[in-house]
Amino acid sequence: MSKAWAVFLLSSATFFLSQFYRSTNAVIAPQLIRDLSLNTENLGLLSAAFFYAFGLAQIPITIFLDRIGARVMMTGFSLIGLSGALVFSWADSLAMGIVGRALLGIGMACNLMGTLKLLTLWFDPLRFATLSGVILAIGTLGNMAATSPFVLLVDGIGWRSAIRVLAAVTFLLVMLFYAVVRDRPEEPAENPSPSRSPEAPPHWFEDLRLLFRNKDYWIISYGAFVRYGVFAAFQTLWAGPFLMEGIGFSPITAGNLIFLINIGLLLSGPLWGAVSDRIFKTRKWLVCGDLAALTLLLGLTACTDRHTGWTVLALLFLCFGIFQPGTLMYVQVKEVMPLRMAGTAMTGVNFFTMVGAAFFLQILGGLMQSLYPEASRSLPAFHTAFLVCAAFMASVSVLYALTQDTRGQKG
Repeated sequence: MSKAWAVFLLSSATFFLSQFYRSTNAVIAPQLIRDLSLNTENLGLLSAAFFYAFGLAQIPITIFLDRIGARVMMTGFSLIGLSGALVFSWADSLAMGIVGRALLGIGMACNLMGTLKLLTLWFDPLRFATLSGVILAIGTLGNMAATSPFVLLVDGIGWRSAIRVLAAVTFLLVMLFYAVVRDRPEEPAENPSPSRSPEAPPHWFEDLRLLFRNKDYWIISYGAFVRYGVFAAFQTLWAGPFLMEGIGFSPITAGNLIFLINIGLLLSGPLWGAVSDRIFKTRKWLVCGDLAALTLLLGLTACTDRHTGWTVLALLFLCFGIFQPGTLMYVQVKEVMPLRMAGTAMTGVNFFTMVGAAFFLQILGGLMQSLYPEASRSLPAFHTAFLVCAAFMASVSVLYALTQDTRGQKG
């Protein structure tokens, strides 16, 4: 195995763990409610702590990733996450649980951006979209592993011991990562392009100024804010109540449909990366097409009722996972900015991605509660929420057409 592929495997494993940790609370919620004496509001706050800390951590990562390097940054942050896992496993109150989950959010915050930065320096730029799509697919496997497989582990040894097992795995992976991975190859990467030549980095403030003055950065950031915010709100929270309380499906049927979202998401990253790299040679127009498809899917979901068949909903949910252009958004902003700012640009977008998740999780619940105070989880309430999401998504699909189409010509 070449050194480049060792870097790919180890860095993608850290992102797998990041996604795993992000999703664990869903399946241990009953134990958390019991052992930490939580109510529903407390549980929501405990789960949100990861996302808020993750989002805030993007600020220092944006500034320092390109200067300190992915190897040191990912190792240091992951060790913070390791401490968070241990604190969380020992938690006996809401406050201690929040501290543990927040430390976990900080600790996992660099694993995707650091991995993408490493791909930028270790692989040919024309393969970046494909490889980053594979990375996101591996992360989706982490989400899936945090469902039934994690439940089996928890059933066998309890949630606290299960988290400590994850902490041990994290420690071993981080040590191996630090020992093997280097920030850049000693020899030029395969088929390097002229744009990959080193650039003398100016002061970090000048880089941020250049980033913030770029209109494409703000449009892509807004696109990521809406795209992932709507997706996270639907996948991690509202899809279940919609299917069970709105449509009337059983929990197992609802779970199977939500699983299809992950199957679609697993396919989407490699699919759109390969299509962008090898067939259409475009980032911008594929993103616009995906966003338009998501707008249509949200509108169709808002038209469902208790007579809608399982097959129709299965197709909608599968497509909702497939038409996710998150990979291409990161690729495009990476290519818009100079190579030295690849990590800064992608991390800046990732900040808005995570804030979007927190925003839509809260705003949709408040909207349904305020408009339908007596039936906040009824079909009309969900339909209204989906139409609001569709309106946001439509605005992004139109605005995104104003971005620069890099077509992969820059590394």
